[in-house]
Amino acid sequence: MKFDALKTEVISLLTSEKGSRDEKLKRLCQFLSDNVNYYNWVGFYFANHENKTLHLGPYVGAETDHTVIPFGKGICGQVAQSNANFVVPDVSAQDNYIACSFTVKSEIVVPLFVNGINIGQIDIDSHVIDPFTEADERFLEFVNEEVARLF
Repeated sequence: MKFDALKTEVISLLTSEKGSRDEKLKRLCQFLSDNVNYYNWVGFYFANHENKTLHLGPYVGAETDHTVIPFGKGICGQVAQSNANFVVPDVSAQDNYIACSFTVKSEIVVPLFVNGINIGQIDIDSHVIDPFTEADERFLEFVNEEVARLF
């Protein structure tokens, strides 16, 4: 996958004058899902630091019951505490995993920082075991740096 080719469109989607922040994020999720064949669920969770919970934001993919996730629970909750990327090559091998669907085989979560504070994350599920590479991590860090400009 040539992620560099997608960067210009990511910037264009996020700097468009058209739409609210949530609409831009939803379009971004759709763009990523459409252009990376193993990105099967793409969404954002945003932190409520007072309650130590994550709240589902814009996403594309299968419906999820996981609209609120406590810090520390599941992959997303762990990223809220660690402030570090988390790549799960095979979700069945994770003890602290919140199962979304039997079709999900792997997951990548990259924190979203604004002014040095972890305000949320991008979460991507795949129906393929172990598709995520360091290139995915660097690309999603780029995506989140661009998203941070909306806040």
